[in-house]
Amino acid sequence: MVDRYDAQWFADRLGDRTSRGIALETGAMIRSGRLPVGTKLPSVRDLAFRLGISPATVSIAWADLRRHKVIGGRGRNGAWVMGDRFAPRPTRLISSGNYGPDVLNLGLASPDVELLPSLEQALVHGAKASQLNSYERVRILPELEAVVRPTWPYDPGAFLVTNGGYNAVYTLLHALVPPGAPVAIEDPTAMRLLDILEDLNVPIIPVACDRLGPIPEALAEAMKANPVAFLFQPRVHSVTGTSLSRERLEALGDVLEGSGALVIEDDGVGDVSEADRHSLGRRFPDRVIHILSYSKTLGPDLRLAILSSSASVVEQIQSYRSFSAGWTSRILQGAVSWLLQDAETDNVVRRARTIYRERRHALASALLDHGVEINEGEGLCVLIPVESENFALVTLASRGIAVSAGSRFSMKPINSIRVATSVLQSSDVQRVAGAIAAAAATPR
Repeated sequence: MVDRYDAQWFADRLGDRTSRGIALETGAMIRSGRLPVGTKLPSVRDLAFRLGISPATVSIAWADLRRHKVIGGRGRNGAWVMGDRFAPRPTRLISSGNYGPDVLNLGLASPDVELLPSLEQALVHGAKASQLNSYERVRILPELEAVVRPTWPYDPGAFLVTNGGYNAVYTLLHALVPPGAPVAIEDPTAMRLLDILEDLNVPIIPVACDRLGPIPEALAEAMKANPVAFLFQPRVHSVTGTSLSRERLEALGDVLEGSGALVIEDDGVGDVSEADRHSLGRRFPDRVIHILSYSKTLGPDLRLAILSSSASVVEQIQSYRSFSAGWTSRILQGAVSWLLQDAETDNVVRRARTIYRERRHALASALLDHGVEINEGEGLCVLIPVESENFALVTLASRGIAVSAGSRFSMKPINSIRVATSVLQSSDVQRVAGAIAAAAATPR
């Protein structure tokens, strides 16, 4: 394959900046031979930036060309001209890097393993689950449903246990989203959610956010493209730490009122957050899918999340799931049921919640001393704007600190870094704050 075509070169040759116009003019360039087989096209966000248009417009054009087997590849990270419909697809290696023992890795916003509850007694209880080792597909153990239903943010038609939060999103999107149908998603968002959508080869419509969450006006604009679903995080944003207020949630509900779009609520941070749980399921019980993951609260190795929706929607998701996992281990379901009723586990979760808050506050305070003001948020990380993302990453790496590039979580060109506070020890706070202050400054 030849090198990727420069986004500006490409933009200069596009006269019609509508999605259909971009698709038609790109197709014409391919047919004329100006874009030979193997040509790497600009990424969605780079081309949109050069054209001064929404990334959604380019994404829809690319999806149209993929449907006709003209191009291949994954939307956000580029595409290339295909020689035939069986041309190989590239794979993207997603890695936070191989860091040495002397590098402080703040790139992964994972729970501190020292702040997770013990699983021994819970697993012993789970091993006694009813119908253990039966091939009958159990959507949720009755004992687990009895525990979670009273605390659920609305009264759903049905529950389904999945193998983690991302597995829930992956499964429901594959089950419910038709090929080529647009999906709206808050921007920035979790990188894995973007990966799942790109794997579906659907147009991704970004919805801009502020400190209160997705902006209602931005969602209204996105709804003009008739997305089949809107995917957002209703409690705590996993990248920015923003907590969605009840007033903002209701404003988003007002925008969604006149549509038939699925409303997918992904609560990935869970109960280690101090933010209140809420849902639009009260307003749209037939099309809200609410997901709660227990990975951050009880442990990633439990691989367990619970989703709720109407009985008909859950039936569709389970029908698709029958072709793969079929059901989630009764042992793990029983273990989670036990943990959610255990007083000591509740104490552990409360302690973790307090320590995570203290770690966020410690970094925010230290940064403020250096003249850098950030939003502490409610999650396991913070998103910090910088003048130059590459400069910031290199500066931090030179000081033995690894963080994530903020652009990995957005469809738009942004300059920021995501710093995991969940594993940041007090002894490292001052060093990290000083390094971030240097990294956030304007590069010389």
